[in-house]
Amino acid sequence: MDPLIVALGWAGLYGPMALGAIGSIMGCAIAGQAAIGALLETETGHGRWIGLSAMPSSQSIYGIVVMFSLERPVTPETGPGLFAVGLLAGLALLASAAYQGRCCASAINVAKAKPEVFGLSIAPAAIVEGFAVFAFIFAIVIAGGIPTGALP
Repeated sequence: MDPLIVALGWAGLYGPMALGAIGSIMGCAIAGQAAIGALLETETGHGRWIGLSAMPSSQSIYGIVVMFSLERPVTPETGPGLFAVGLLAGLALLASAAYQGRCCASAINVAKAKPEVFGLSIAPAAIVEGFAVFAFIFAIVIAGGIPTGALP
């Protein structure tokens, strides 16, 4: 059983970064597709569309920081904690990035027709970002409670 626990610990260590990156890929692709469509339908504001389509990339950065906060020897004692925190934080980052991409795509679609609502239209994407920040901060805090794995 110890090799399985250690393997799960390694997956938990890398999980926040990998899952955050997968979510960022999904979210940026969703928003990017809307931005490309907006480029064809508008004469100005192209920088806004491209910039907004990159908004879900922050979850990859959060995942990297969580991964570094979890960094410690992977042992049967640390493996379960690393797996639980890494997996759950990674899933939260994945979901927030993917849904943030949808919010960004919606903001692009509404603002291309009515540019004066651009600032308001990005509020839902910012709210979703807030939940990613909650997952990020709480993962870092709880990572401090995982044993360092040092032998006595």
